Amino acid sequence: MHPKVTLATRVNYISTSWQLRRACDYTRITTCRLRAASRPHRRPMSAAGTTPAAEPSVSAQGTQQVDAKQVETLVAEDLVQYLVLRKDLWSSLKWPLGSIIAQACHASTAALWLSKDSPATTAYCAAENLDHMHKVVLEVKGEQQLHTLSNRLTEQKVAHKLWIEQPENFPTCLATAPCSKAEVQQHFKKFQLCKGF
Repeated sequence: MHPKVTLATRVNYISTSWQLRRACDYTRITTCRLRAASRPHRRPMSAAGTTPAAEPSVSAQGTQQVDAKQVETLVAEDLVQYLVLRKDLWSSLKWPLGSIIAQACHASTAALWLSKDSPATTAYCAAENLDHMHKVVLEVKGEQQLHTLSNRLTEQKVAHKLWIEQPENFPTCLATAPCSKAEVQQHFKKFQLCKGF
């Protein structure tokens, strides 16, 4: 049997809840202030009250990043990233859709990261192009065709990543680095668009 709830009990409960909420808010504000204090300071202002002119950004490898004009030129070249999945993943191996999509995402992300210093990748991932990325998702029958394509692309010096799922050591998807469609489309003409399930 529950004890009888009186008005005094309710007021005490509400008061305690309010104090707890206030203590949590105080902790959150203090934590935010501590984080802000630990952040590096912004660049100093010049005498005119503006920040110094930005120098061209340089990556870890020392290559200069692509400027806006180069981005426009490269995007005009119809940059594309090709993804090639194994059809047997869903047809005979019965992988779930989410797992197959994850394989394509892994391959795409890895190819982008491995080519991050390429002018084409910089243009493809530029803020101006984020809403206009172009990917083509194709399918091959199985593992052998994926390896054959990877070997051909390696011979032709087309930057790509063959995603091999670990720890099973199981090739699932191939993704090219972003590149001009005109330069690489001949390697993908015989493959069908991925139709899925």
